[in-house]
Amino acid sequence: MKPDEKGWLQEYLEFKKELLKDLSQKKRGSHPEYSLYRIIQPTGLMYGQNVGHLDYPNAENWSEKDKMKILLAEALISSSLLFHDKPVKTPEELSQIFIKTIENIGNFYNNIFPELAIPSKTLFGKKRAPLEVAEKILDKRVDRTVEFQGNFWHYFFHNSLLFLDVFIFGQWIHTNADRIVADFFRYERDELRFSIVKVIAAAAHSDNTVDFEERKMLELFIQSSDLNAERRKEAMAMFEKGIDVEAINLPSENSWILKKFFLEIAILTTWADKKVEQAEHKFMKRFCTYLGLSEDDLDNSLIAIEGFVLEHWEQLDYLQDKQDYHQVSEDFISRISKIAEKNKTRLIKEIQEREEVSALLKKARVEELSPEESERIRHELVIILKTIPTFGIISLPQRFLTLPVLMKILPKNLFAEEL
Repeated sequence: MKPDEKGWLQEYLEFKKELLKDLSQKKRGSHPEYSLYRIIQPTGLMYGQNVGHLDYPNAENWSEKDKMKILLAEALISSSLLFHDKPVKTPEELSQIFIKTIENIGNFYNNIFPELAIPSKTLFGKKRAPLEVAEKILDKRVDRTVEFQGNFWHYFFHNSLLFLDVFIFGQWIHTNADRIVADFFRYERDELRFSIVKVIAAAAHSDNTVDFEERKMLELFIQSSDLNAERRKEAMAMFEKGIDVEAINLPSENSWILKKFFLEIAILTTWADKKVEQAEHKFMKRFCTYLGLSEDDLDNSLIAIEGFVLEHWEQLDYLQDKQDYHQVSEDFISRISKIAEKNKTRLIKEIQEREEVSALLKKARVEELSPEESERIRHELVIILKTIPTFGIISLPQRFLTLPVLMKILPKNLFAEEL
């Protein structure tokens, strides 16, 4: 598949057919927004990044924008499948859902993003197929993002708006696309973009000092957000004076995933000046309360961000200047350890039910494991850790979780009690 050539979207659907089929048939045990968060967050799309693993041949040779385009297409299609009312039972049903999803993507952008509109007919009057319309629109949408190799903050503030595309699309597909509905969603798009400005301003002022990095970040975001002149002026004034949490006035009826997005934008803003002060921690707790989220939600977002950063540390060159790897990893291990301790009984039960794990743990007490055995037990311990409900939403960083790190995370007396 070559994302820079015509026909890439059709090839994507063929390549991912089985995975998308599994997604459409998954049990509805959790809210679709939780599942969508778990798909999107590890890819970096929420943070304007494209460092997530792309399981395609030759993906390492793709341009940054081509990678982002595939991630966006995947997020939009996943959103449509996750919010589908019932599991898909036949290949014909799946095919129909694919067709409808592709039509929805084209119609969504044509109605809500008129600047990206693609006519339904060519200059010669030939009707364009939905696949062609969606493909051309996604090409144009990603062309409007920026490409600053290695600069986390440029990516973050120019490209994180793609997440709002996915969020609004998830709402829009359940409506009748008439003119009034389109006007409403265009208004919502603009309001949500301005809400991000308010969140950045509030987070930047939370330690009573606006640093150069934070000021630069807002400038980057304003450049990318298509705010009109009046809104730009209002945004700059707000950033100079600051804004209290209660004055942010985020749109009511916020969904869980949108709240998480705002919270994680605030967290990353406080990261920009290298050190997170006590006042910034207090701000994040107040912001959680304002959003109607719990401190567990805050901890989970911190874990999600820290895990993402640790997993992709080498790729996030610019962020390395802003955060200390050792400090981030220690914070992450500490948070995960507390969750593991709370779920110790569950972890013991899971280990007892896996004979191979128990056998290897016994062996490890009397002799050194081979590299193959170490990797096998590492893999199994990650799977066991994933049985904790919290990690049904948060994706764990696979490469970071080496066996020595897992030994730090799991309760110290876990294996003694298990055997």
